[in-house]
Amino acid sequence: MKRLFLLLLVLGITMSLFAQSIPRSQFQFAAGNWSWSGNRLVQNDANAHLAKVNMLSLPQNGVMRYQFNMRHEGGLEDGHGGVGIHIFMDTAYNGESWGAGNSYLLWLNYDETPSVAGGAQFGLTGQVYKSTSDSQMNLLFQQSFNEFVPQLVQVGFMNNDVPVNMMVNGDTGEVRLYDPTNPNGDFYFYFYLGDIDRQISLPLRGNNVALRTNGMRVSFGEGF
Repeated sequence: MKRLFLLLLVLGITMSLFAQSIPRSQFQFAAGNWSWSGNRLVQNDANAHLAKVNMLSLPQNGVMRYQFNMRHEGGLEDGHGGVGIHIFMDTAYNGESWGAGNSYLLWLNYDETPSVAGGAQFGLTGQVYKSTSDSQMNLLFQQSFNEFVPQLVQVGFMNNDVPVNMMVNGDTGEVRLYDPTNPNGDFYFYFYLGDIDRQISLPLRGNNVALRTNGMRVSFGEGF
C-alpha cells in the first residue's frame, strides 16, 4: 500500500481521468467553475470546495484504462487543496455533493490545518474513500507524504503537465498506476481495493466518472 501512494505523490497533485476521446456533450459541469481552454478542461475557482465535473454515459466494466495529463493551476498558497476522481459511479448528481453514488474516490489532499473531526492528517496525504450515495462517503485509508514535500517543491512538479496512465480491473478490484516518468513502460505500482474494503462488491460496474477538486485550480488534458 505504501508503494501505491508514493507513486501518487510523484504524480504531483493529480488524480483525474480521460479514458478515451470523450465528446464535450458528455461533460456535465456539476459544481465549481469549469470551462474549456483550448483542449484543456479547467476548474477555475480556487475557493470551490466541492467542485465536480461528471463525465456521463461512460460504461465501465472489466479492465479499464484511463490516460490523461493534468496541471496544478493555483490555490495551494493558502495551505489547503485536493484533487481526486470517482470511478465506477452508478449515478451522477448534478450539483454539489459529498459523495457520488456508489463509487470509489482516489484522492490527494494537502492541509496545513486539518480538522480532527474530518479525520484528515496534516500536510500531504494520499486517500481512498468509498462512496455509497451523494451524501455518504467513508475514508478507507490514508498515507502521509510530508517527508517528500521539500523534494517535490525543489524539482518544480507543480509547474508541469503530469502524465497519468491508470488501469482498473473491475472484475478483481486491482488498480495499477504506471510510472509517470515512463507512462507507456512496464513499471507500475498496484493495489487491490478489496485489501482496504472488506465489504467490496465485485465485479465493479458503473456508467459515469467524476473529476473533483477542493480549494484549488486544476486543468486536465487528453493524452501524455
